[in-house]
Amino acid sequence: MPSSSTLSGGPAAKVSAESIQADGRTYEELRQECLKKNKLFEDPDFPACDSSLFFSQAVPVNFEWKRPGEICKDPKYILGGADRTDICQGQLGDCWLLAAIASLTLHKETLARVIQPDQSFDRGICWHLPLPVVVDDRLPCVRNQLVFLHSADNNEFWSALLEKAYAKLNGSYEALKGGSTLEGMEDFTGGVGEMYETKKAPSDLYTILKKALDRGSMMGCSIDITSSAESEAQTASGLVKGHAYSITGLTEVDYIGKKVKLIRVRNPWGQVEWNGPWSDNSREWSGVDKAEKTRVLENSTDDGEFWMEFEDFKANYDRVEICNLTPDSLMDDTKKKWVVNVLEGNWIRGSTAGGCRNFIDTFWTNPQFKLKLEDADGDGRCSVIVALMQKNRRKLRKEGLDLETIGFAIYQAPNDEDHLEKDFFRFNSSKARSRTYINMREISERFSLEPGSYLVVPTTFQPHIEADFALRVFSESKAEAMYSTFPAPPMPSPPEEETPEEKGLRSLFEQIAGSVRLILYFIYFWKEIKFDGLTLNTCHSIINLMDVDNSGMIEFQEFKVFWEKLKKWMMLFLSYDTDRSGRMSSYELRLALKAVGIQLNNTLLQLICLRFADKKMEIDFDDYLTCIVRLENMFRKWLQITKIHYFFCR
Repeated sequence: MPSSSTLSGGPAAKVSAESIQADGRTYEELRQECLKKNKLFEDPDFPACDSSLFFSQAVPVNFEWKRPGEICKDPKYILGGADRTDICQGQLGDCWLLAAIASLTLHKETLARVIQPDQSFDRGICWHLPLPVVVDDRLPCVRNQLVFLHSADNNEFWSALLEKAYAKLNGSYEALKGGSTLEGMEDFTGGVGEMYETKKAPSDLYTILKKALDRGSMMGCSIDITSSAESEAQTASGLVKGHAYSITGLTEVDYIGKKVKLIRVRNPWGQVEWNGPWSDNSREWSGVDKAEKTRVLENSTDDGEFWMEFEDFKANYDRVEICNLTPDSLMDDTKKKWVVNVLEGNWIRGSTAGGCRNFIDTFWTNPQFKLKLEDADGDGRCSVIVALMQKNRRKLRKEGLDLETIGFAIYQAPNDEDHLEKDFFRFNSSKARSRTYINMREISERFSLEPGSYLVVPTTFQPHIEADFALRVFSESKAEAMYSTFPAPPMPSPPEEETPEEKGLRSLFEQIAGSVRLILYFIYFWKEIKFDGLTLNTCHSIINLMDVDNSGMIEFQEFKVFWEKLKKWMMLFLSYDTDRSGRMSSYELRLALKAVGIQLNNTLLQLICLRFADKKMEIDFDDYLTCIVRLENMFRKWLQITKIHYFFCR
């Protein structure tokens, strides 16, 4: 079942220091235990062994796990302040993460919430937020040198320990290979991402980036590759393809009587820089006033950071990623506070994994979320950002799972409608959608929509693909959940008011009373239904449902109510068993249940499909009948106990 939480825009809330350790202990409890026993912490959840390094390959060299005090004299968690020069890439393909950390260092308040600067190595334990990840300070080394992320100063360790905390969160160091800078930015800040292709970017891209930087957004950029052979290949201009950079500054300078827009970019390698116009020692700087040159090049060293003209930047880089720390508009000068709706759900084969709109027969079964937009902007429309994220895919790599291809569509929703069905999507086009389906951790889009009710449908591209997701909607108002009540059963007619059909049913009932299973063989006379008969298990379920006086048998009035139900259930089954195979699709079970007055959330539907559907995600008549009878019996008992209307949240 999708769950949701709502946060209002504004300053970040204080984060709880609850632990995610397997045994539930917090950082402070672990620290006190170490003090009491006078020993250094050793993390049982992320041990100093090969499995914490790699999951798909043998360890290539002989790693040693060492604490900072064993690597150097007088180790420091942070030395002289944490900044972007403290981040040098090691022997791991996680430049995307390093670029995100480099951007994080430009925002000291946010950084302080992530790395907890007031830590030392006295107990061998460190912790990091916003997720409270506790790690010990043993780090993988070769010949007494850190192998992965490290600082330019060999006695500073905050960046190496932050990488270790992130590796623990994702299962291993190897799990950090390859990724998007935006992914790291969002994980560190909880912000929402946007992406621009520089060759197709709006004409005011420089203004957008400048405004984003001024408002504390984190930014990265990269150059696309056309084949794996180009990955991290260096160009003649000193740039590296398939490599994640961070954007650290923007400015304008007077150059020979004209204004030139510049952008500052950093290579997390700590070396290998742009050698074209406006690079560190290029001739262009000679045409800039000395004081202005000093201002722009202040603290400039051969550290992987460089300036370049913005037009050259657009010509050489293909992609820019922005992580907005708050979902304030970057498109105008009015700073707005939005409401953030976090909706969680999953795609389950046979139940809610309907695939994209190309698969119209199952598309409607995907999770659906209502969004109501009321307060329009000055132009009469509402701004909204929709971001769809796959959950835990990096951590699941060791199980052979990778990113799925995902996207979403937004439809104008009819008022007071429940979960919309196939015909709606067959005859109505979307009002907005993700630009493409892509195998990224998260895709996000900014939309300007008219006030009204909308339906957001997140999907995988292909049907039957399973994954968990989070849908974040930054809007002016809350997304609404949908509710449904379970109807009361029909009352039987008194004997004097029986119809001819009911009188004939009574006569037949009296002839074969004594064997419920014989009674249920009535269905055999319904020639169009193909099945092998009802099991005793199904018969017992029917008795439990209809035996309202708890006699252990079904009397005629009880059977008459059941017979009316049974006729409706059989007609519904036939309407979905179009090929008369005696089976119906598990996706269509939702419609059949709804038609008889039963609406379930996605979690229960998934459990039912696991219980009753076969490998082809089909259900035969016996299981279909058992399912309906048991559900109705369960709800009826619950209503009797609680004396209230029971409802399920969509």
